[in-house]
Amino acid sequence: MDVGTTFSGCSKKMKTIFLSRYQETSKRGAEVFVRELTSHLQNSMQLEVLSGKDADNLTKVLSLNPDVVIPINGRLQSLKVSLGRLIKPYKMVISGHSGMGRDDWWNILVRPDVFIALTETMRKWASLRSLGVRIEKISNGVDLDKFNPKGSKLDLKLARPVILAVGALTKNKHHERAIRAVAKLDQGSLLIVGEGEEEQSLRELGQSLLGDRFSIKSFDYSNMAELYRAADLFTLLSWDRESFGIVYLEAMASGLPVVAPLDGARKEIIGDAGILIDAENEQIIAEAMKLALQRNWENKPRQQAERFSWNIIAKRYKELLLQIGEK
Repeated sequence: MDVGTTFSGCSKKMKTIFLSRYQETSKRGAEVFVRELTSHLQNSMQLEVLSGKDADNLTKVLSLNPDVVIPINGRLQSLKVSLGRLIKPYKMVISGHSGMGRDDWWNILVRPDVFIALTETMRKWASLRSLGVRIEKISNGVDLDKFNPKGSKLDLKLARPVILAVGALTKNKHHERAIRAVAKLDQGSLLIVGEGEEEQSLRELGQSLLGDRFSIKSFDYSNMAELYRAADLFTLLSWDRESFGIVYLEAMASGLPVVAPLDGARKEIIGDAGILIDAENEQIIAEAMKLALQRNWENKPRQQAERFSWNIIAKRYKELLLQIGEK
């Protein structure tokens, strides 16, 4: 389904278009980013979100006479938007949701007017490859009203404590490490929430090692706040090219401590609201989970998440977009 959503809450004529191919069909970090940012900016400028086939239709984009275009899906979409500037004098902004690898290097090579690094680690990585492209660092954010420790909880029907992992069921998320680590614990359950091509193999591994202490489910995004509140600990042991991980913020905003890989990006995001470890050593992961469940974290997870409020992040984007869009 091709969807175009328009927001125009004020008299400013500047128009920003987001191209998000999977906006109506997926709830990954990139789609959450688009939804939250447009929600916070809709009273400041004219916005439009193109999804489905429209997101890759340059003719459609040009017909809207944008001042700024933000392609979300990279590769050919980014190249088309870059070439479109030869026809229409708009500005192009790319936010680094692909992570530090070939896709975001390509996103720099197509020479956006601004490349947004989501962490300081990504900013340093991008700066070494910038070739004169302007690099700015603006983190992803979290809705602190939606995700908070107070409110209703889902009944997970799992033995406590419940360790929660949220992320696509793909190889780079390394959910198998969480399964093997929890299997080393004397008690507790693991709930993995997500969808993807690795579901069957993960389900078989989880059931063989954890039995009824394991479950894989998917939830509508509207139920995620209740899900986080129902857990005792959050983990996501994905590879070091993870672009950001909004789910870490959602978990911490809900009061959950985190066990995650030790790298520059995760250290910046999680701070002292969790335990960062060698994510390739399952015994170390298990020991970190046990320690995290025993420790009194007080309000540290929530306080860390508050540094990434969408109110703060959206203000940074507003200032940047108005600056480049009016030049």
